[in-house]
Amino acid sequence: MAVFEDFMKLDIRVGTIINATEFEKAKKPAYKLEIDFGNEIGIKKSSAQITEKYKLEDLIGKQVLAVINFKPRQIADFMSEVLVLGTYSKNGVVLITPDEKVENGDKLG
Repeated sequence: MAVFEDFMKLDIRVGTIINATEFEKAKKPAYKLEIDFGNEIGIKKSSAQITEKYKLEDLIGKQVLAVINFKPRQIADFMSEVLVLGTYSKNGVVLITPDEKVENGDKLG
């Protein structure tokens, strides 16, 4: 069983998606995302299997939450640096987003 201290090890931040493209080499349908986490953290890349619910053009400017302190993970020819958070819902993955605009880099607390 996880304890509260395990959760506190995660660094979960808000970022804004600034670019989204098809990830053609992924085994499962996915997008390559570039996410701006503000001046302190910068722009990070992520692979996200969110193609069922989201069109590329709808992602630009969307704020999302992501774990930024996992070790980067190689997926095909792409290095995914952060894990974008979402729920596995009936009609596909739904991204976790703030309900109002906040500063890039804001920490989940």
